[in-house]
Amino acid sequence: MKEYMLIFLGADYITKGLSPEEMQGRMGKWFAWNQKMTEAGIHRGGHALQSEVRHVSGPDRTVTDRAGSEIKELVGGYYVIAAENMDAAMKVAEDYPDYDLGGTVEIREIMVFEQ
Repeated sequence: MKEYMLIFLGADYITKGLSPEEMQGRMGKWFAWNQKMTEAGIHRGGHALQSEVRHVSGPDRTVTDRAGSEIKELVGGYYVIAAENMDAAMKVAEDYPDYDLGGTVEIREIMVFEQ
């Protein structure tokens, strides 16, 4: 099996204007999806990310601080899963809880370097 990273893109819940009750409902969907992957033995890890972003770039290490509300597609978190191939990883991503909010899942195979 290969490992794939599912990267979650979209506006954060606060920017979307979700109420605390709606956010709680969303968390239930996330927990259920996580549990489904755990029971299938394919969940390898992952985390939600805070919406504050700091970019460091260029040879001078220019620092730019940005709030999540300033970014069109915020990386909200990621999972690492095991799957036979890209199609199997895409099948897992079908249950992503935030498609109805315009969210996107970017799927990337994790490179393994031989030593």
